[in-house]
Amino acid sequence: MTENWIDRRQVLAVGTGVAAAAVIPAMASAAVAADTTPLRAAVFEYLDPWTKAKGLKTLLAQAGFTVVDLDLTRAANNQPQPVDLIAFGTFANNDGNRYNNYVRTHSASLQAFVADARVVLDLAQSDQHGATVTYLPGSLGAVRTDADYTTVHPVATGHPLVADLRVSDGQLFTGRKSEIYTSWETVTAWRSMRVLMACASSGFPPALLEGQHGNGRFLVSSLTVDKCYNEAGAAIQPADALADSVAFFTALANYTRMVRADTAPAVTPTAPPAPEVPTGPLVGHVDTSTARIWARPGLNAAAYAEWWCTVQNGADTQVTATAKLSDVNDHTLLVDVQGLLPATKYAFSLEPTNAAFGFAPLTGSFTTAPADGQPAKVTMGMGSCCDTVSNSIWDEIRRQGCDSFVMLGDTPYLDVTTLPEARAKHRQFLQLPQIAQVVSSMPVWGTWDDHDFGGNGVDGTYAGVVNNRTAFVDYRANATFGHDANGNLLATRGAGEGVYTSLRRGPIEIFLLDPRWFSNKNPSWADPLKKTCIGTRQWEWLQQRLKASTAQFKGLATGMIWTDKGNNEADDWHTYAHERDAIYKLIKDNSISGCFLISGDIHVSRALNYGTPVGYDLWEFTVSPMHSRTIAALDTKPTSQTWSALKPHVFLKLVADTTVADPTLTATWINRAGENLYEVTRKASQMRF
Repeated sequence: MTENWIDRRQVLAVGTGVAAAAVIPAMASAAVAADTTPLRAAVFEYLDPWTKAKGLKTLLAQAGFTVVDLDLTRAANNQPQPVDLIAFGTFANNDGNRYNNYVRTHSASLQAFVADARVVLDLAQSDQHGATVTYLPGSLGAVRTDADYTTVHPVATGHPLVADLRVSDGQLFTGRKSEIYTSWETVTAWRSMRVLMACASSGFPPALLEGQHGNGRFLVSSLTVDKCYNEAGAAIQPADALADSVAFFTALANYTRMVRADTAPAVTPTAPPAPEVPTGPLVGHVDTSTARIWARPGLNAAAYAEWWCTVQNGADTQVTATAKLSDVNDHTLLVDVQGLLPATKYAFSLEPTNAAFGFAPLTGSFTTAPADGQPAKVTMGMGSCCDTVSNSIWDEIRRQGCDSFVMLGDTPYLDVTTLPEARAKHRQFLQLPQIAQVVSSMPVWGTWDDHDFGGNGVDGTYAGVVNNRTAFVDYRANATFGHDANGNLLATRGAGEGVYTSLRRGPIEIFLLDPRWFSNKNPSWADPLKKTCIGTRQWEWLQQRLKASTAQFKGLATGMIWTDKGNNEADDWHTYAHERDAIYKLIKDNSISGCFLISGDIHVSRALNYGTPVGYDLWEFTVSPMHSRTIAALDTKPTSQTWSALKPHVFLKLVADTTVADPTLTATWINRAGENLYEVTRKASQMRF
């Protein structure tokens, strides 16, 4: 066994480099080394028709299995030679109907095979909404959905299939090839099975389920850890990712031996989540005298339709408001509180008017904006590109004293087209404890970028944007959400066009533009021979609001960057330079002082000075990503750039201070360890004509 292990390690090292080889020895646990029982696996895999990737047979062989093809003409428990494991690879069901026919015809033999102290591993099936795993015995159950994820978290951390895997920032299987999602066709419902891994830190949705039948085990998974090689057998995953896959299948070999020896841990089923889980509260738009507070309490809308919101300033001032749960908006409520005082800290609570038995009120706090025109200092956080994972960056945002926060898009990643999936991903994002602490303790505004709008690089012609807009307005509490069918600003959460909005917080006003919804749909108002980016009505709104603004500093914010990405993707303002330049001209022709640009998206942070297209130095502050994945190819260093950082876990702290003689705007890029990466300070006198 030891000699074979060394041989496999050497083969892997030759194919993928030294990094992978360095990981392998740690996988040879005492349990594996002590048990040299030969193992045989029968495999049915199919080349991924999209990414042209496979690897299940190769990885199982590296883990110590003798691998044979599953004979689809024979029952599972009557293969030509006895086997210990039957494994179906990712996308097996794309091979005509061979997979579906086999599991339907031989469900009884699969059950008999497992009951006799053996293992069945079923990896993801593609593009099946509500697909039941039909061959499971009646005591077990699993249903797949089409939702895809890039994150996987350990749940049963002591389990033999999980315990020895590499964990990075709370995640398993990190650093994989980006076009191969780590989890395809996630499980959405199950019965009497244990969750071993999940796509979110909450433990839902599962990515790996274990079910016990007789003396054996069924493993139902959405993992794509077998997608490691191309058709020629060359490795296509980075070395660490390939090593992670080897580690998993090595653990699977150890686990299979335990099942065969009846020493595998008994399966204690994981209870599925309750149908309704509280989400929020979230503090949305707050100005000098009003506040919007959002929540999805998780109680039946019919039984607990009306809710009280009590807002308290110490023992002196109390304001109450009521709201009703909205079935149309996914059983959420939006409370508009009025009569507040400027620059005042408030605590609030939400509870049903007919208080639910055992229901703990939803609580939070916020500080209202300083009075317009009064000397003040505000500290606003900003960030883009954040996964639904545990991330201490949210703790650092609070430690840095941010009194408000703006989500610049890809917050969270959706990459779906159906309304239930979009809503579910928004829920999971806001339920993450560290994010929940931020959104319940300060005003939060949001716009979208490509991944929460629809998918990578997409524009306004993308299918599914109506569903994703519905989910966006269901789960945010901006002052406005674009405009209605008549072109009027939309303050309610109904159907509309776009999600653009603005916010004023003392000396700073942020214009959250929407360059996604309207893009590439109609001729541009700036050049009829070219396509629009922000549309006519949004342009009219921006002209009016920007001219009327009395804020000392005015930020024009979008998810996408204001220059060229430098690759073949077209979702940047360079593609729509005719409208970008018209915005610059608007500022210059109307002598609008204090303007600057904000962006995200590219997984690189940077500061750029464009010179004087508006009559004074115009700066762009790009902040990305809040998560762990940078993109070196987009660190293109344009001539206007003064600084860039290809670093993960970064947010922007924006401090506007009018308590000094020459008011200042300071932008500081900070990582989650609290390190200041770069800082730009602009004085008001430098941002006017």
